[in-house]
Amino acid sequence: MSDAEYQNLGFIGIGAMGRPMVENLAKKLPANSIISIYDVSEQVLDDVVAGNGGKIVKCLSARAVAERSDVIITMVPEGLHVRQVYLDRNIGICATDVSNKLLIDCSTIDTATSLAVKEHIFTHFPSASFYDAPVSGGVIGAKKGTIAFFLGCAEGDPNLPLLANLASMMGKQIIPCGGPSLGLAAKLSNNYLSGLIAIACSEAMNMGMRSGLDPRVLANVYSAGTAQNTICDRFNPVPGVYPDSPSSHGYKEGFKVQLMKKDFGLAVDMATRVGAQLALGAAGLQTYTDASQDPRCKDLDSRVVYRFLGGVEDWKGRE
Repeated sequence: MSDAEYQNLGFIGIGAMGRPMVENLAKKLPANSIISIYDVSEQVLDDVVAGNGGKIVKCLSARAVAERSDVIITMVPEGLHVRQVYLDRNIGICATDVSNKLLIDCSTIDTATSLAVKEHIFTHFPSASFYDAPVSGGVIGAKKGTIAFFLGCAEGDPNLPLLANLASMMGKQIIPCGGPSLGLAAKLSNNYLSGLIAIACSEAMNMGMRSGLDPRVLANVYSAGTAQNTICDRFNPVPGVYPDSPSSHGYKEGFKVQLMKKDFGLAVDMATRVGAQLALGAAGLQTYTDASQDPRCKDLDSRVVYRFLGGVEDWKGRE
């Protein structure tokens, strides 16, 4: 890939995931590249600009980012925000001419919204390219540059080499999922499974600990046995078991429980739409709905479901 293809990039949505993603881009892009950024929080924009030596510049709208950029990445919380960012008639990305531009939405939203945005872009700017590319790996993965991208395109898509090269500056893996919105379908099914595993891991750890087991021993047992899973290994819900997990830092800087409730709900809706039977969906959604409203859990990492379920947190010294 030539440096020219990366000379003017845009990034919209500088939140818990977006900020480390754009900062990793700034470190790895060619020296002459400029990243134009926008977020609803001007303070966040100022902080990011100040910490990246002139390579990142602040814009005051999504439209302004689009006017300065050839490749635009968006990372916002919900479908309504994606619609606003792309389709607002005055300050949205599509309020300016995006012909021949590459548009990549890394948000985790419903597939219908993503397809509607893609259709709008195709209708008005047929030479532009829009892809859904949700990510997985959490804030920890975004900071370490190890997130995975689930891309809504086929393996033979002509833009895949460029997309994969960009993704490699922010993460470790890109998986083409087949076509438009299929990246999102993959991500929602992933988060449904991840959310259920977090609940199951929390319940299993709690029952084992209350039976007298050290949680570190339990984690080793799960890792060695058929219960092995990434949540237990790297995002263990019990504080102090895995040093880098959000639980070991007060459940901060992780994937907020409200966002898990949102994604889990989108997955349940998707299952209903495609006729997939769920045995655990209603119970999981209710658990995350209740936890997201619990003042002990709100705004904290979703693995705080362990606290919501009555898990023992101050186990050290009790062994």
